[in-house]
Amino acid sequence: MSYAGDLTVSEFEALLDQRGGPAVIVHGGAGTPADAAPERYLEGVRRAAEAGLRVLVEGGSALDAAQAAAVHLEDDPTFNAGTGAALTSDGEAELDASCMDGATLLAGAVACVKTIKNPILAARRVCDDTPHILMVGPGAEAFARECGIPTYANELLITPQQRARWEELHKQAALEGADAVRRKLGTIGACAVDGRAHVAACTSTGGTVYKRPGRVGDTPIIGAGTFADDHEAAASSTGVGEAIMKVSMARAACVRVREGHSPREAAVDAVGLLRERAQGDGGVIVAGPDGRLGWAYNTPRMARAIIRAGWPRALAAV
Repeated sequence: MSYAGDLTVSEFEALLDQRGGPAVIVHGGAGTPADAAPERYLEGVRRAAEAGLRVLVEGGSALDAAQAAAVHLEDDPTFNAGTGAALTSDGEAELDASCMDGATLLAGAVACVKTIKNPILAARRVCDDTPHILMVGPGAEAFARECGIPTYANELLITPQQRARWEELHKQAALEGADAVRRKLGTIGACAVDGRAHVAACTSTGGTVYKRPGRVGDTPIIGAGTFADDHEAAASSTGVGEAIMKVSMARAACVRVREGHSPREAAVDAVGLLRERAQGDGGVIVAGPDGRLGWAYNTPRMARAIIRAGWPRALAAV
């Protein structure tokens, strides 16, 4: 585990338990490679959290802040969302995203989109401008065009690293079958709480590596990948989507907060539920309306960061 600065684990956790907003917490996925140098992951989540807090300080909503943090992570090719997303077995980037506002319970999501640079922006327009929650594929892309979100060539989402990874896995799949190819985890997410106890969450992903085209995991599913309710908390999940959906992990964490647990305790309980009931790997971040924050994961690493109003910079760990 790598922490920014000289903080111990207990000191970092004490910062999570502080009360009062505004505050932002982000994750860069429970699939952070165990053998990777931590610096770019730490810097990526740190800058994303800082982008979110700037929105809150300037008077933006909790959902605006979570969205800003998510956009930053989608644009960072270090993470499996937006640019640099993992590729399907067909060699394309196929993206999912969702958002939820805890004040109104309004939510929006898109899935299986290929021509949108920042799918979280399309999810937000579904939330704000339609009576729907989830739109998929060509229909979601057509809606994005109507909203003024420009077409973005799929090739521009694909980095040389992801193409090289796909080539390697494609050869493996030819010998073992597509479903036998080893998959890694990866998602990005952000939760924010403003100074008026409103919470919100955003989550975005390219999905599992070498997934079948059309596969949808937990990320765009409200209650599984994303959930926010001012009477409970906000949460963003990461990990094996099929397992996360079975236990509705984001909502499970938020319910724990409603029952009186701290966000940190709630996150630990939710990840324990994921392992116990669904034998799944993953993690979750949580933001309570009182400003307390939490995270937990059962994978080797999960890049993450927090920031509160008045801090000179975000604190990150991986």
